[in-house]
Amino acid sequence: MIIPDYPINEIERQSEVNNYKLVDTLPESDFDNITSLLSTIFDVPISLITILDADRNFFKSHYGIDFNETPRNTSFCSHAILQDDIFIVEDARIDPRFKDNPIIELYQTIFYAGVPLITKNGYPLGTLCIYDHKPRQLSDSQKQVLKTIAKQVINLFELRLSNRLLDQTKQELTERNNELNKFASHVSHDLKSPLANIVSLTDLLKEEKENTLTKESTEFLGYIEDSAQSLKNYIDGILIHYKSNELLNEDKDYINVNDLFKEVQRILLLNDNQLKTTVYSNQIFTNIAAVTQVLINLVDNGLKYNNKANPEVYLSFTENQKHYTFTVKDNGNGIAKQQQENVFELFNNNNQTDVKGKKGTGIGLFTVKNLVKKLGGTVSLNSQLNQGSTFTFTIEK
Repeated sequence: MIIPDYPINEIERQSEVNNYKLVDTLPESDFDNITSLLSTIFDVPISLITILDADRNFFKSHYGIDFNETPRNTSFCSHAILQDDIFIVEDARIDPRFKDNPIIELYQTIFYAGVPLITKNGYPLGTLCIYDHKPRQLSDSQKQVLKTIAKQVINLFELRLSNRLLDQTKQELTERNNELNKFASHVSHDLKSPLANIVSLTDLLKEEKENTLTKESTEFLGYIEDSAQSLKNYIDGILIHYKSNELLNEDKDYINVNDLFKEVQRILLLNDNQLKTTVYSNQIFTNIAAVTQVLINLVDNGLKYNNKANPEVYLSFTENQKHYTFTVKDNGNGIAKQQQENVFELFNNNNQTDVKGKKGTGIGLFTVKNLVKKLGGTVSLNSQLNQGSTFTFTIEK
């Protein structure tokens, strides 16, 4: 018996084996189906998908035997991975490389044919192989069949690796997103208190030193106050955005549409002239917290960006077999047609100012779109300058 040499790139090959994580794994039907099919096609008692580990030959799938590994130094596959093409032993009993190999006597493995399973990086992980208890030969067409099926095994290996790496990436992204949420929430909370102090102290300073401050100093205090207020609005927007994702974890529940609209009115402290709606008897089953947040954002925008003497927002509702549809219509400033396409982008405020002359943060509508999308719906805008805007969004039932 001749013990096969290790490949000259064994260190790199072993690293590739470790990367694919096939050794010591549980049986998988995709691979077991292949070894079963091989035994039928070639009419052989044993067929294997093997992975050559550091000192053993692990069987990822085995048909015709009840064990899943053998020592590497007596393995036929250790010879096969040294080849670029199919490796055939017609009668191991008279082949000097295998004569006196204990596996021959123990399992009557007289005939062997194996194709190295070579990865896209050029490293042989193991083999797809068949054994017979008697000497035999393979025709050219049979050799081609074995090599073709070996390619499919490699494809399965690659797909399995890709899926595992994808799962890893998804897990990493989830963890990073969670960390980002915690960071944003923590920093936002920590910044709110000193910002509030700046605004309050600026007001006190303007009131107490009104007679001693120059006009220019008073203007500077006003700039400080405006800047602090703008930053506070950004922080509030960020907090609402990140908290909105938490709303998606809330359980669905039943609510009457009228009660939903009244809750929005209560939270925003609006009267019946500011928020108008028709009486609805519809009972809906949805994520109440998330839908409420969407409505609050849209209604608040409809009144905040509204220079009319009597600003008002009208809420309406319809439903079909698959979706609930909400409409939020205002008589506000409207949005120019060329700007409507970008209103849902993060930090895009179209340079609009609210009734207090303050620019928006561009976070609210981005949050609306994010929530609606994750609730299985869509949101759209129809608007005309100086006439108002109509936002329509759907929620999947």
